[in-house]
Amino acid sequence: GFVTSNPDNRFITKVLQKGDVFVFPVGLVHFQQNVGNGYAVAIAGLSSQNPGAITIANAVFGANPPIPGDILAKAFQVDKSVGREVEREIGERSERERECVCFGEDEEFKLIKMSSKFIILSFVALTFACLAYAYEPKPLQDFCVADPNTSVKVNGLVCKDLKQVQAEDFFFSGLHLRGNTSNAVGSRVNPVFATQLPGLNTLGISMVRIDYAPWGLNPPHTHPRATEILTVIEGTLKVGFVTSNPDNRFITKVLQKGDVFVFPVGLVHFQQNVGNGYAVAIAALSSQNPGAITIGNAVFGANPSIPGDILAKAFQVDKSVVDQLQL
Repeated sequence: GFVTSNPDNRFITKVLQKGDVFVFPVGLVHFQQNVGNGYAVAIAGLSSQNPGAITIANAVFGANPPIPGDILAKAFQVDKSVGREVEREIGERSERERECVCFGEDEEFKLIKMSSKFIILSFVALTFACLAYAYEPKPLQDFCVADPNTSVKVNGLVCKDLKQVQAEDFFFSGLHLRGNTSNAVGSRVNPVFATQLPGLNTLGISMVRIDYAPWGLNPPHTHPRATEILTVIEGTLKVGFVTSNPDNRFITKVLQKGDVFVFPVGLVHFQQNVGNGYAVAIAALSSQNPGAITIGNAVFGANPSIPGDILAKAFQVDKSVVDQLQL
């Protein structure tokens, strides 16, 4: 199964038999589980010479050094003790138990023998520029302003009649307005995507304003279709991202007003206001519709829910812990 991106976080699942084929869209959280009493084997094709793999449990709870517990507690809306229990269990697993797919320095694809009912819960991040073009090809005209009135569905948005295009199609007003941060995590993202600014259609770029209450958090998430470059307009932000398997290295930095930081496409990342005042950031993304997958929502808040036994085995914890984490 796999889980769609925010806001729906829809869990789409299927039981496959010998000879069946299933596709996992780029960047979405997905897994496979052997539901038989014997061994199972699958062959998969991936659209990259080095697709990368991010196992959610390892990236979020097994980062090196660890993501601070207060950040995870706020992101998952649980007590810090729950996060520590998961981190302890993840840390105690050996590399063999923890890694089902790895890419060594020689980029040789290595498979570790899977026991029956072994679970792969991974996030595949495709990072090559040529793949970005596959999703958002270079424009074949000056522009293709999105037509919100058409019922035709395409990969992107249908172009508006050139004769009807006006300056307003390339204009958006509102990034000067503070977002409402009165929510559980204390942050608000105001997007400027092709749906808000039709002139962005086919141009492969967008931006957002992010507001943070004091100590507010933009919780760990990914953008399956975009790299993000962020600059701090006001306040002080702690930011970071986690590299893919097998290292799951946590790279973090404290940013001041005017500082810039980049989050590579598809990697789990976050921002936290570490000041007592409000903070503001502006970020540009390399897609007109970058998508967002908030890890807590996708894994523990999927609709319908990912079965508890699958999550318990993936995170190597008791099912009661999963019950606390599921939203």
